[in-house]
Amino acid sequence: MDFDLSDEQTMIRDSVERLIQDRYGFEQRGRYRAEEPGFSPAMWSAFAELGLTAVPFAEDDGGFGGGPVETMIIMEAFGRGLVVEPYLASVVMAGGAIRHAGSAAQRAAWVPGLADGSTRLAFAFAERAMRYDPAAAAMAATPSGDGYTLTGEKSLVLHGDSADGFVVLARTGGAAGDRSGLGLFLVPADAQGLSRRGYPTQDGMRAAELTFDGVSVPADKVLGDPSGALPIVERVVDETIAALCAEAVGSMQRMHDLTIAYLKERKQFGVPIGGFQVLQHRGAEMYMALEQARSMMLYATMNASEPDAATRREAISAAKVQIGRSAKFIRESAVQLHGGVGVTMEYEVGHHMKRLAMIDLAFGDADHHLEALAENGGLAAL
Repeated sequence: MDFDLSDEQTMIRDSVERLIQDRYGFEQRGRYRAEEPGFSPAMWSAFAELGLTAVPFAEDDGGFGGGPVETMIIMEAFGRGLVVEPYLASVVMAGGAIRHAGSAAQRAAWVPGLADGSTRLAFAFAERAMRYDPAAAAMAATPSGDGYTLTGEKSLVLHGDSADGFVVLARTGGAAGDRSGLGLFLVPADAQGLSRRGYPTQDGMRAAELTFDGVSVPADKVLGDPSGALPIVERVVDETIAALCAEAVGSMQRMHDLTIAYLKERKQFGVPIGGFQVLQHRGAEMYMALEQARSMMLYATMNASEPDAATRREAISAAKVQIGRSAKFIRESAVQLHGGVGVTMEYEVGHHMKRLAMIDLAFGDADHHLEALAENGGLAAL
């Protein structure tokens, strides 16, 4: 199997890595987080100018025509830089829902703005009682005239406090847990009856709680089948997990680099502590865990566009298990080898530790996906 990047993919990799290296140092990231939306609008514009926001969208819709590999390249670089801009929320998640479920007219209306960065959307699918199963959504979408009325709450909407609009998962029929009766709705942030409360998350990102009090959604803002959206949501979740796997690998790579550099520089008893064999062994074990994670990141990326949902989910779950285990070992080892400085706000390692912990919990932690694999007979390909 050929893992070499094409010329276009290499160009994307070189461009985004250079941008992160030049303009996304740890101190710069702190300043970006302090800006009003919780990220840097100037950096968001820089991502758009490079064409990064257009990557996943079809050329006919105004995008670059890329796929999971291009997204992997971008997200891995973002992981190294601990990027806080809403790329995952707007381009991968909300944009993915529009790519897969939107009509030609809806894509024409929304994709150009997403692709050039002028419009930012958020994916409002989670609810407090849902845990990791989108079929457990209970927020009501009641037929009203030629459209629907949304009533209920959405929780942990990533970058929902600064989004221009939302792709909302709501139930048009059935009960929580039913696989049918779910629809996706496009709702502008200024819709009457919609309120939101934003807050920072532990890993430096932003999220929001949304309340829908009789929000009217016309028929042309319904994405796809109003009672058959679950397969689309599951596909978007799988693509998002694959992107998060890439981000995690980038973050783990950075933690490993910082740790090895620290072992070479920090002296004890008059010599660098990296000269002690037991610490060398731990550094080597971190590298092995990183490469295991990288292999499963590639496996998830290759299967992210798999049309068969069962095959795709099997690969995604397997990757999430290994990514979670590797991230746990690497973040714990990095902090142990750094000592107390590893958990301070002034040092980069602690911020990677927090982000990796949040990635593990997102869309199901390693234990959740291991149980899912076991229930389905394990990873058949292995």
